[in-house]
Amino acid sequence: MSKLGNLGARLHRGEISYDFIGHRKIWYGISILITITAIVGLAVRGLNMGIDFQGGAVFTTAKNISVSVSEAESAAEEVAGHEAIVQKLGDGSLRIQIAGMDTQQSDKVKTALAEDFNVDSESIAADLVGPSWGDQIADKAWQGLAIFMVLVVIYLAIAFEWRMAIAALVALIHDITITVGIYALVGFEVTPGTVIGLLTILGYSLYDTVVVFDSLKEQTKDLTKQTRWTYSDVANRSINSTLVRSINTTVVALLPVAGLLFIGGGVLGAGTLNDISLSLFVGLAAGAYSSIFIATPLVADLKEREPQIAALRKRVLAKRAQAAGDEEYSEPRGSDLHDDEPEDAAAAAVVGPRSQPGSRSRGRGRASGKRR
Repeated sequence: MSKLGNLGARLHRGEISYDFIGHRKIWYGISILITITAIVGLAVRGLNMGIDFQGGAVFTTAKNISVSVSEAESAAEEVAGHEAIVQKLGDGSLRIQIAGMDTQQSDKVKTALAEDFNVDSESIAADLVGPSWGDQIADKAWQGLAIFMVLVVIYLAIAFEWRMAIAALVALIHDITITVGIYALVGFEVTPGTVIGLLTILGYSLYDTVVVFDSLKEQTKDLTKQTRWTYSDVANRSINSTLVRSINTTVVALLPVAGLLFIGGGVLGAGTLNDISLSLFVGLAAGAYSSIFIATPLVADLKEREPQIAALRKRVLAKRAQAAGDEEYSEPRGSDLHDDEPEDAAAAAVVGPRSQPGSRSRGRGRASGKRR
C-alpha cells in the first residue's frame, strides 16, 4: 500500500507519467470495438424485459418448498403454454414469472401449480402486473435520462466550457451503451431495478470526469502565455495527477457492488439483486474507463482545433525542434573543447569568468595601512 501511495504522489507531482493522450487512438479503437459488440448483441439478442414491462403474473410459493427450480419451470411452462422464469429466493421460496396473463388465466395456473407441487393453493401468492405500468416506467426512465443529459450539458458548459460538455456527454452515452449491451449479451432480466442502476451510474461516471476536468481547467488558465507545454501535455498531466484517486474511488465503489452481484445474487440466490447490481458494476467500471481514456482525450482533440491552442502547439513544437537541433549541434563542439583545452577552461566557459583576486594595495590610503 505504501508503494501505491508513493506512486500516486509521484504521479501527482509529475515526476512520472503515462502518455494517455498520445495513445488516444488506441483507446478510441478499443471503445469503438466494445460499443459495436454491445450494439450487435442488443440488436441480435435483444433485452430480456421483465414482467414489469411485459405484463403478466408473478407466483410466489411458500418457504422451503420441496420443488427444484427446473421442476417448477417445467410445470409452469406446461400449464401456461409458454416460457416461464423461475428464481429461488433466499428464504427457499420460488418466484415464478409468466408473461401475458390475465386474471382468469392466473387463477387456473395457480390451481394447477398447487396440484403439481402438492401444496395448498392458498400457499401460493399471485400478483398481476399490467403492461401499461411497465410502459409508464419506461417513459419516465427515458424522460429522466433526457432531462439529466440536458442538465449535465448546461452545467458543464457554464462551469467549464462547451467542449468539455460534449466530451462528458459522449462518455455518458458510451457508458450506457456498454451497460445495456452487456445486459443483452448476458441475458439478465431488465426490471425497474435495472433502470435505477442505469440512472445511478450516470452520477458516478460524471464524478470521475468532472474531477479530471477541474484539474485541467486549473492548469490551463494561462496556457497561451508560455511555450513549454501544449494543451495535450497539460491534459495528460491532469489525468496522471488524478489517476490514483479515480482508481481508488472506483475500487471502493465496486467492492460492495461486487458483493451484491456475486455473493447476494450468485451464492445466496437473491435474484432481484442481480437487476441493479449488474448495471452498477458494469457502469462503474465503464465510467472510470471513459473518464480517463475517452472524455479527456476527446477534450484535447477538440481544443487542439481552436486557433489559439493550435498556434500554441506549433510554437511549442518549433521550440522543441530548435532545442533538439541546438543540443545536437553543440555536442561535437563540446567534445573538441574537452580534447584541446584543460578541464578548468571548459568549466570556466560554462560558469563564466572567475572572481578576480583582491588588490594588493587594498590597505593604501588608510591610516593604519601607510608604509614608511
